[in-house]
Amino acid sequence: MTSPVAGAVAAPASRRPAVALLGAYAVSLVGSRLSMVALPLFVLLTTGSATRTGLVAMAETAPYALSTALAGPVTDRVGTRRVSIASDVASALVVGAIPLLHATGHLTFTALLVLCALAGTCRGPGDGAKYVMIPTVARAAGMPVERGIAFADGTSRAASVLGPLGAAALVGLVGAAGALTADAASFLVAAVVVAVGVPAAVAAIGPAELDADDPDAAGSYRARLASGARFVRRDGLLRSIVGMVSVTNLLDAAYGGVLLAVWATRQGGGAPLVGVVAATMSAGAVIGALTAAAVGHRLPRRATFGWGFFLVGAPRFVVLALDVPLPVVLVVLFVGGLGAGTLNPILGAVEVERIPEHLRARVLSLMGSLAFALIPFGGLVGGLLSDHLGVRTALLVCGAVYLVATTLPALRPEWRELDAGRRRAAEVPAPGSAPAPAGAR
Repeated sequence: MTSPVAGAVAAPASRRPAVALLGAYAVSLVGSRLSMVALPLFVLLTTGSATRTGLVAMAETAPYALSTALAGPVTDRVGTRRVSIASDVASALVVGAIPLLHATGHLTFTALLVLCALAGTCRGPGDGAKYVMIPTVARAAGMPVERGIAFADGTSRAASVLGPLGAAALVGLVGAAGALTADAASFLVAAVVVAVGVPAAVAAIGPAELDADDPDAAGSYRARLASGARFVRRDGLLRSIVGMVSVTNLLDAAYGGVLLAVWATRQGGGAPLVGVVAATMSAGAVIGALTAAAVGHRLPRRATFGWGFFLVGAPRFVVLALDVPLPVVLVVLFVGGLGAGTLNPILGAVEVERIPEHLRARVLSLMGSLAFALIPFGGLVGGLLSDHLGVRTALLVCGAVYLVATTLPALRPEWRELDAGRRRAAEVPAPGSAPAPAGAR
């Protein structure tokens, strides 16, 4: 779709969809992070069983990963905006049913498992749809894709801080069941914000345009799903990104799920120390993401990516293994957070540049699911290493693997395309704009 006046400067109102989408993203993520604290507390308070608490967590996580991967072809066909709204409404109903059934005395443990599985199934497509919308609303707002993704990444990282804090406050004020009610309400708010603030014309290009570009448009769901998998398999850079992120996510889960807690216990700090350390790194990540939003589109991607992964990788594990003073630990983790904040904007912009829009939902959903797939095993890996090797050796081993996983792939030739993709994208005028005059910068 072209603008009436070629090259016209976007009106300030064009930023409304981006603000609305990021607002909905923030509300939904804060609610999700809130439930990550409130739901385990709810299960512990109502059943007194740590094993049942773990089963509930698995019941939500596995369907989330599966539904994220399988929703891509449906999102391409139905539309990102509709899937986002429908997913949030369904999530609100499912999560809201938990405190409602509890209040009426009808919540059995089997029913709780089913509801948690349904909650994970509903959340996956919605999260994926919002992420796919980010490039299009960023383009409508006249901002670089890196900036839009950086704002979304900063929102996600801030939610990781605010969600648990809000959960602690709500559980203290209204109890775990009341906190889950607030989580359900957050999904409804997100659905309304997207419905009102993100016009359908801005959310994505039209179905007719998508069908014209998609050779599998008339094919079955299975054919569309397979086309996304083929695209990832044939693109060396995207394939390498998925492999690297899968391994680092596994190690991050081992660190956050087990190793940090064991280290804090050995230091005599327990849960408060874990909270301080996690909050310090999250604060650095928020600042890093906001910095990337401001200047990330001007930085060399490959160098920024390499340094970002180095800062957030091995030093974080090594500094805990060496038992250095706490202020040094906090400085290293804060700097690591700064590096972490630069990564997702780069990866997201590269994905958007390389994936045709008619394939974007199914490819990004599949990549996200594959990157998420090893996370459930992270705690197991961290626990086994810590029990058999000791936490210090476990930290050093994980740090070494992290360094190898983020260094060796980056030396492969396809990683040179990180910056090449930006140069190609710069040569393509944005929708609704006139080509730049010859020699213009």
